Amino acid sequence: MTNKDPMSDSNSHSKASFRTRAVHVGNEVDASTGAVVPPVHFATTFRQPGAGVWGEYDYSRSGNPTRSGLQATLASLEGGVGSLAFSTGMAAIHCVTMLLSPGDMILAGSDIYGGAYRLFHRICDRAGIGVELVNFTDLDAIAAAIRPETKLLWGETIGNPQMSVLDLPAIAGLAKQSGVLFGVDNTFGTPALLRPLEHGVDIVMHSATKYLGGHSDCLGGTLAVSDKALFDQLYFIQNATGAVLDPMSCFLLSRGIKTLDVRVRAQSETAMSLALWLKEHPRVKRVLYPGLEEHPGHDLAKRLMGQHFGGVLTFELAGTKEQTAMVCQSTKLFCLAVSLGAVESLIEQPATMSHASYAAADRARFGITDGLIRLSVGLESFEDLRDDLQASINAVPAECHARRQSCLREPPRQGHACCRATQESLLRSSRAR
Repeated sequence: MTNKDPMSDSNSHSKASFRTRAVHVGNEVDASTGAVVPPVHFATTFRQPGAGVWGEYDYSRSGNPTRSGLQATLASLEGGVGSLAFSTGMAAIHCVTMLLSPGDMILAGSDIYGGAYRLFHRICDRAGIGVELVNFTDLDAIAAAIRPETKLLWGETIGNPQMSVLDLPAIAGLAKQSGVLFGVDNTFGTPALLRPLEHGVDIVMHSATKYLGGHSDCLGGTLAVSDKALFDQLYFIQNATGAVLDPMSCFLLSRGIKTLDVRVRAQSETAMSLALWLKEHPRVKRVLYPGLEEHPGHDLAKRLMGQHFGGVLTFELAGTKEQTAMVCQSTKLFCLAVSLGAVESLIEQPATMSHASYAAADRARFGITDGLIRLSVGLESFEDLRDDLQASINAVPAECHARRQSCLREPPRQGHACCRATQESLLRSSRAR
């Protein structure tokens, strides 16, 4: 494939607003037909002008017109020299780790996705790459943990699930002083609210399955960088290993990105309203959302993101692991599911779902308690989502905690979901035995 400038198609829109570029860059009108939506190119191979003479595209693993359009959009929105689209977000992170060699170390934040934790601890270690987790909101801890063998700092702009906020300019400064790459997962922040490359970060990654796609109908991951040499290294690894995004998923992501700014801002506003309501709820111990003034990263989030703080929040229920699970299972609008960032709202229990791959000791160490609940706020109305949460919390009365052992023997109380669930679980267990 010819090494085409990934930003060449965006020059005519380079001064346009984010929302305009999301619609037009990489989505130019088809020159041959006038179609306002570019065609999806499913071809796996392309005719060449001559033997040993290569055209712009040769084989779809190396380059595909539909993928190029998506990558041009992302490079423009991120403010980078180029972007790469992968089959999943984990494939994108894995590509970054393949820049390293045996004996190198990854210094990662402690508030990261469970899949990244698993990749670092159970895959990278097989290649002789070590990992250490530290609190990335503590700059002194980061500086103290950087060693000569440290080659990559990896964090999340908004942590999962503790919603911690990273001081990107300060950490980028530490990385540059130490000659270390700094990469971040900006899935929760999205380029609509936060563009890490503008703050000195070397590599920004997204699970495109989430907000970029926005409709729970395609898998994908992306990387964007501001350095051409680094882009070339990552492209070489992607082409050599082959974890590229297929044309249909590229089309779905391109379509989703057109409404990204509108969706994320609306979701952020509803998430803020839910956070304010939950923090006054008598059954809620704490709410973690950067938009709340009492959040330890609130002022930093305002500097980095403005007045919108994303559509994900977590809260801790005053209850047991079983009660928390029943609240998650009792909602009607919030769907009990992993993932996030789509138009429909999702609810999950990190300790048993998204972060179950964490070692139990690390879950305890990093505050992933059994009562923690993560919400991904969709486009439903605040009032409907609030009422759904209220009903699900009411379905698990607080006094059931004290009665849990008697639930095994007594008939369930009227309306007590956890009493019924206890007996149903016991019955299933006895049948299994």
